Parts: sequence; C-alpha cells; structure tokens
Amino acid sequence: MSTEMFAKTPMEVAVYQLHNFSISFFSSLLGGDVVSVKLDNSASGASVVAIDNKIEQAMDLVKNHLMYAVREEVEILKEQIKELAEKNNQLERENYLLKNLASPEQLEKFQSRIPADALLDNQSVQATAEHQQQQQSCSRAAGSAV
Repeated sequence: MSTEMFAKTPMEVAVYQLHNFSISFFSSLLGGDVVSVKLDNSASGASVVAIDNKIEQAMDLVKNHLMYAVREEVEILKEQIKELAEKNNQLERENYLLKNLASPEQLEKFQSRIPADALLDNQSVQATAEHQQQQQSCSRAAGSAV
C-alpha cells in the first residue's frame, strides 16, 4: 500500500471510494470496464466527467428501453382499436339487418323488454342507420344516373 493513501484526509478517501463505487455501478449497468479513479486533484475533475458520462449513458439506455416499450404498446393498442372498430361495424350491420327483417310485432315485443335508457340509445342508432341508408340510396341513384 502506498504512503500517499495515508496522507489524504478522510474526506478525500470517502470521495475516492464514492467515485469508485459510482463508476463501478454504472459500468456494470453498461457492461463496460471499470475505470480507476486517482486521488490527486487533476484526476478528480476527470472522474466527475467520467461519472457524468456514465450516468448520461445509463439514462439514455433507460430512455431508449422505455421508448421502445411505449412504441410496442401503442402498436398493440392501435391493432386492438382497429379490431374493435371492425367488430363494431359488423355488429351494427347485423343489427340493422335484423331490424329490417323483424316484423313490427317482434320489434314491439323486443322493445318492451329493453330499459328506457337503452331505447334512447337504440333510437339514436336507428336514426344513424336511416341516415346511412338514405346516403346509400342517394349514391346508388347518382351512380345509376351516370
């Protein structure tokens, strides 16, 4: 052991040990080699820069992993939204078709079982369906006229 180690104050030794720990910790995170830090004042500034660089690299690594995870989750959610929208459209078409095929007596019997708030939703859906049917009729008429 060198005699200059004993000449340092306890504070300098503690700083040296903290620097070594920080560099070792972040090096292990990044998979790099452990950089040794000297106790003299000229190396102290360089070690702080080295530690800052390692911290910045570790933060960049964490940020990249988080961004990747978020992008992946967004893609999954977009796909689920697309599937649900397709299923919703299919169910709306089926509902419209069933309403058109049902007799007035069947519709009355069915509507007597539905709560009042569902009837309000049903009326808005029916109005939307009628509006879509009118648009389709107009577009067919315009297409056959050409």
